[in-house]
Parts: sequence; C-alpha cells; structure tokens
Amino acid sequence: MDELDLLKQDWKKQDANLPNIKAKEIYPLLLKRSSSIVKWIFFISVAELALGVVLNILLADHEFWQQVENIHLKNTTIVMYGLGYAISIFFIILFYKRYKAINVTDSASTLMKNILKTRKVVKYYIIYVLASSGIVSFVVFIFSLLYAEEFSGIRSNIDWAKAIAIGLVTTIVFLLVLWGIYTLIYGLLLRKLRANYKEIKRLEI
Repeated sequence: MDELDLLKQDWKKQDANLPNIKAKEIYPLLLKRSSSIVKWIFFISVAELALGVVLNILLADHEFWQQVENIHLKNTTIVMYGLGYAISIFFIILFYKRYKAINVTDSASTLMKNILKTRKVVKYYIIYVLASSGIVSFVVFIFSLLYAEEFSGIRSNIDWAKAIAIGLVTTIVFLLVLWGIYTLIYGLLLRKLRANYKEIKRLEI
C-alpha cells in the first residue's frame, strides 16, 4: 500500500470532530502517481521498439530476405519496416508529451483532461499494433501460398475460399493472443489511470 492509499484510508477513518484532510493534500499524490504511470507507459513503448529493432537485426539475415524476395514482398517489407518504425516513434513522442504534460499540471481539471488524452493515445496505439500485425500476417500468408516454393506442388489444387478462411481464422487467433498480451501490459496501467481520474472527479478539487 503506497502513500496515497494510506492517506485515503486515514481520511475515511477520521472522526467528525477531527479536521478533515483537505483534498488539496491528496491531489499532489494523485498527480505524482499519474505521472509515474505515464512514465512507465513511455518506458515500455521504448523497450518494445528497441526489442523490435534487435529482433529484426537478428532475424532478418540473408535467408530471410531471400524468402521475402521469393514471395515478391521484399520492397513491401522494407516499406513496412520504415513505416512501422516511424509510427512507433511517433507514438513514443506522444507518450513522452503526455508524461511531460501531466508532470507539470497544476490544476485538477487539466490533470483529468491529460489522463483522458493519455488513455486515448494508448488505445490508439494498441489498435494500430493489432491492425498492422493482422494485415501483415494475412498478406504474408496469401503471398506464401501464391509464390513460396514449398506450396508449388499443391498450388494448382488449392481451394482458395478454404485457404482464405483458414488464413483469417489463424490471423484472428494470433490477434487475440497479441491483444491479451497488450491488455496485460498496458491494461493494468490504464486501469490505474482510470482510477486516478475517478478519484480526482470524486474529490472535486
């Protein structure tokens, strides 16, 4: 239990004869906690980008690029890498701006607005990751069926309706797993931000 929780607990236990703890005494703790949460969101996003870069460097060897070229997706992959890095950096900048905005907030109403903006940015980021991952996975699946050498023996007999259905189901399962991971990582932080928002609103500072 942190300092804010202890202070709120003491507040609830006070007798009517004792002076109430002023809401302004709790606000700085809510501000500090909110700032810390957004800072963790920023750190996690940076770590995620760094991990992606390292994995791409380690996995994108000559054999990988040869396979990508064989299914006619080399140029598309290069563009997707560049676009993916650019969008990720864009969101990291947004997270950092949200952290700085909350860190210098001096009013409850502004803090509430910044908390809502931060939650919205995180949700947009998760939607982007899920959408881009789903599209890339499905496109790679289809192009592999069309051009990969391992499917050359069965390509003429493929039931494309069934193949597309399998690709969609596989992609959806993959996205559900990915969504679960992001919900676990970012969902906890978003719930804490939401709790802070509700607490500030209840205090009516």
